[in-house]
Amino acid sequence: MLWPPDYTSRWTIAAETSLAGVGLHSGLTSRVTLLPSPSGGLTVGLEGASPVSLHHDLAREQRLCTALQLPTGLVSTVEHLLAALAGVGISDAQIQVEGQEIPLLDGSALPWVDAVAAVGLRPLPGQRSPLVVREIICIQAGDRHVLALPHGGLRLSVAVNYPSQAIGQQFYEVDLTPGRFVEHIAPARTFGFQDQLDRLRSAGLIRGGSLRNALVCDGRHWLNPPLRFANEPVRHKLLDLIGDLALAGGAPQGHISAYRAGHALHTQLATRLALSCSPFATAPNR
Repeated sequence: MLWPPDYTSRWTIAAETSLAGVGLHSGLTSRVTLLPSPSGGLTVGLEGASPVSLHHDLAREQRLCTALQLPTGLVSTVEHLLAALAGVGISDAQIQVEGQEIPLLDGSALPWVDAVAAVGLRPLPGQRSPLVVREIICIQAGDRHVLALPHGGLRLSVAVNYPSQAIGQQFYEVDLTPGRFVEHIAPARTFGFQDQLDRLRSAGLIRGGSLRNALVCDGRHWLNPPLRFANEPVRHKLLDLIGDLALAGGAPQGHISAYRAGHALHTQLATRLALSCSPFATAPNR
């Protein structure tokens, strides 16, 4: 599959494709169908309802995932699917969801990438209008933060710091292109910690999680090796960032940096980018 060279042109999928599987948190089976769209950006809708445009206002804060509040219901754990679509360069497509949560599949974005590769991409006329970061944007919560800085391309930097010896401190940076996303980021799987599993399940979370769809760490070791990358956890955090930034409505032109950030900070940044960095945004008062 020859992926687009960058994020300047408009692309949709060449044919319909769908995947089904268990949701990470609900444990229920759901199906997502992706359909070509000649215009209108990315749209999403529940089965039997008209789709709506993907927009930062749809985001709802949920523990350990990003959710979208649609007119007919809430759809959870959208970040891996959105990362796959945004990462490979799809600007226009329709997402139809049968269920209340996007399937986890293998815990990464790779199954979605493979589904897109199986049907191919189709170019659309016109160019995208980039979200240009013109000044520093910082969103902070304690020692966690996300930053957006002016930059000529799309650079993403993510750092994590866990007490677990199996992860510890990790850093990953990439000047993102669709090809680099597919090779270096899409295969990175979600992960968790053995000592938190019972508590999370008691809170109604990770009911669909297993050693088949998530990496699990006991502190010093991984219970289900091998890892796909030596630094797979930080790459997955970068994958989550890409999926959450898709809510801004396009790939930003800037340097996005995150330290120990999560979905809440990511989606707050997506809102700030959409409001202040679009071609139609009013310049901020000085």
